[in-house]
Formats: sequence, structure tokens, C-alpha cells
Amino acid sequence: MRDVLYLEEIEQAEALLKPQRVEVLRQLAEPRTCTEVAQQLGQTPQRVYYHVKRLVDAGLVDLVSERKVRGILEGIYQAAARSYWLSPRLVGRIGLRKARDELSLGYLLDLMEEVQADIAALDRTAPELPSIGLSGEIHVLAEHRQEFLNDLHTMLQDLFTRYGGAEGDAFKLAVACYPKGEAHD
Repeated sequence: MRDVLYLEEIEQAEALLKPQRVEVLRQLAEPRTCTEVAQQLGQTPQRVYYHVKRLVDAGLVDLVSERKVRGILEGIYQAAARSYWLSPRLVGRIGLRKARDELSLGYLLDLMEEVQADIAALDRTAPELPSIGLSGEIHVLAEHRQEFLNDLHTMLQDLFTRYGGAEGDAFKLAVACYPKGEAHD
């Protein structure tokens, strides 16, 4: 089972985004038969099999083994991943797209989508994945906002200049700075 499966195909999203299938997928965190899942969900095995078949066809569930029960082969299924990321490209943007302005929220959304796709493509089985993730909160008075953004831009530009040569391991650096909204529960 993979840790994360990044969904880029509309067929995968259509298969996943049905409440009953999400429940079936949760039940398949461990290898189970359709009969076992049906018992947990209070459904018929045939109804569960219908949903499992769609999830298998979309690559979201794997047939991990089969066993004979009263002369009939019964499949044992498991979710293909622990979690699923839905590519923002599947939804798209509504309306005309403005020019890529580094100070716009649209640019920030594009950047986060790019980071999400890059991380999903990493080989998590590699022995060494040098990376760092930082998050923090900075409070800036309104009259100092532009100065703060300029300082941040200058500091990052210095790093890009200092380490931007063609030799050595390539790392991608993405920094997001945005106003903090209301706390979500």
C-alpha cells in the first residue's frame, strides 16, 4: 500500500467522489472481502462489489489475493493508498486567468498545486529524501508590510543566486506568504 496516491485523472475523481465509495475505501484500509465490508456497512455483498469494482478500475483499490469459498473464488481487496490527493487541475479555475503576478492569490494557488504534484511524484522508497518543511507566523504592522515582503524577496533571491549553479543536487524551493484567515475547526 502506498502512502499517498495523487489523482490526476477525471475517472479516478469520479470513482472516488461518491460518499458510499469513500466508506468502502475506508473499510479497505486492511485487506477484506466484499462480504466483510458489506457486513460492516450493513449493505449487500453485491452492492459493495459494484463499488469495489469501480474503485479497482480507477486504480484506487487492489485485488491482493483470492480464496475459494464453497467452490467460488472470492477476492480480497485493499486500498491502493493510505491517503489520496486530488489534483486541483481536475477542478480548474473559473473565469479568465490574470497574468502570473507573484503577489496574487492565483499565483499562490498555482504554486501550491505545483508543489503538491512535485511531492506526489517523489519516490518515497528512496533511502534518503533530503527535505525540510517549515511553518510559522509573523506579525507585521500595515506600514511595514511592503518592507517585509521586499526583505523576504531579497533574502530568497540571495539564496537563489548563491546556490543557483548547475552543479550538485537540484532542490526546489517554494515559499508561500499569505494573510492568516480565521481558524478552522
